[in-house]
Amino acid sequence: MINIPKLMRAIDPEAPGGPDVLRIVERPVPAPGPEEVLIRVAAAGVNRPEVMQRKGLYPPPPGAPSILGMEISGTIVAVGDDVMKEIIGQPVCALISGGAYADYAVAPWGQCLPVPEALSMIEAAAMPETLFTVWTNLFERGYASEGDTVLVHGGTSGIGTMAIALANLFGLTIIVTAGSDEKCAAARALGADHAINYKSQDFVAEVKAITGGKGCAVVLDMVGGDYLPRNMQCLADDGRHVSIAVQGGLTATIPIFEIMRRRLTLTGSTLRPRDTAFKTLVADELARTVWPHVAAGRLKPVIDRTFPLAEAPAAHERMEAGDHVGKIVLVIEE
Repeated sequence: MINIPKLMRAIDPEAPGGPDVLRIVERPVPAPGPEEVLIRVAAAGVNRPEVMQRKGLYPPPPGAPSILGMEISGTIVAVGDDVMKEIIGQPVCALISGGAYADYAVAPWGQCLPVPEALSMIEAAAMPETLFTVWTNLFERGYASEGDTVLVHGGTSGIGTMAIALANLFGLTIIVTAGSDEKCAAARALGADHAINYKSQDFVAEVKAITGGKGCAVVLDMVGGDYLPRNMQCLADDGRHVSIAVQGGLTATIPIFEIMRRRLTLTGSTLRPRDTAFKTLVADELARTVWPHVAAGRLKPVIDRTFPLAEAPAAHERMEAGDHVGKIVLVIEE
């Protein structure tokens, strides 16, 4: 039997605010539901939606814990009634709707993936959120396939660096944007075919030059606002535009006849509110298509920096400063 305490450390702000509200408090260790597992958390990825939640701008979905955090790695220490007990002791990483910034967290068993020897627990914690997001949006909604050229904004973010890695694995030509020459160089070093400094270059003109005027098959956008009509100019005929965040604005004015004339598709999604059944299907697909590359050591997340749980404020400050390249991770298990 694994000894499980009744109380745990957690970051569960009582009110929205700045990074200083991320203080360690005591909370009861959660109990897994029938199809869930309890994980002793080793590490937790830090994501922009958690910064928004801390500020009071992105409440957790109904039923999700108020404790911050959407992705974890760790060891299964208990299981619900409908989960086989043989998996207790197994190292896993998981996408969850909340609760990651804590010593223990509950995850639906269907949303867990095994941690192979090729990954450290810190690397494993940095995988689920970006992998689920990029796979479902770039490859499933955007139908990116071998030989396509794609444009991804935020090339040095967790999403951007994962998109670069997957593009290299699955035969895509990837163009990214970033906010400095240093970040562009970092993106190219990670495998981006082209990197555009959006502060000093017109990304629409650069994409047209790179593609010989043809444009991209897919644009993966996390900016929104006035980027949307500019992104449309980057698309080839029959191109797909996939929105995954709206950091630059909630609304956009677009030329509708251009969509009709060039047969463009505008779509998008948010992953966090999707139900367990959908996320389980995604996890199953990733286990078949992507996880063999992970197990073989061909796919790893880019780790920017790690912080202990007590330094969660500093982790959020780094996320908000925008200087990171890759993923920021909290190390929970001491």
